[in-house]
Parts: sequence; structure tokens; C-alpha cells
Amino acid sequence: QVQLVESGGGLVQAGGSLRLSCAASGLTFSLYAMGWFRQAPGKEREFVATISGSGSTKYYADSVKGRFTISRDNAENMVHLQMNSLAPTDTAVYYCAANRAVPTTQRDAYDYWGQGTQVTVSS
Repeated sequence: QVQLVESGGGLVQAGGSLRLSCAASGLTFSLYAMGWFRQAPGKEREFVATISGSGSTKYYADSVKGRFTISRDNAENMVHLQMNSLAPTDTAVYYCAANRAVPTTQRDAYDYWGQGTQVTVSS
């Protein structure tokens, strides 16, 4: 069965950094575009970043562009999200997702989801 397991969340001060990781198993990892989404309390789950299977194409939400970097290591079946210059508005549960098709911002295009990791940014 497919499993996506996020790690690296935690509590940081505004301006700080975190690196999230997602370990994938049960799929041919390089065939999947991977994405990061986040959901804050009372809000819809929103797109953060996505990366193509080869890593050659990346897209970011405007709210994180220039601060966050998505990357992947297909040899390790891992995708990462480096988050710099964090702000309290980044506080959310961050989810890793896998998409058999092209990278996309659309939530419903993703086939598999992790259970999320909490990121809290204090002011």
C-alpha cells in the first residue's frame, strides 16, 4: 500500500526556518509529481508547492514564493520543503501528496496524502 509520511514540523520563531520531509513507499516514486499543501484552522487546504517526477518543474503559491523551496531525491523516495523566513501566517498542518499526472495546484488531482505535520510559527 502507498504510504506518505511527513516529518520535520515543529515550533519556530518568526523569521526562522524548518525543513519538512516526506518519505514515500508503495509507489514508483519517480512517476509521481509531489506536492505540499497546508491547512490552517478554519481554512481550506491550500496549495503550497509542487514538483514534477524528474524534479525539473516546480510551482509555488504566491504566498511562499521566494521563501520556500521544494526538492526531491528519487533515489531515496523523498520530497522536501525548505521553509525560510517563516511567519505566523505559515502556521498550519502541512501535508505531502502524490499525483500520478503532471504537477498541479489542484487538491483533487492528488491520489495519495500523508497525515500531516504541524508547523507553528510564533510571533
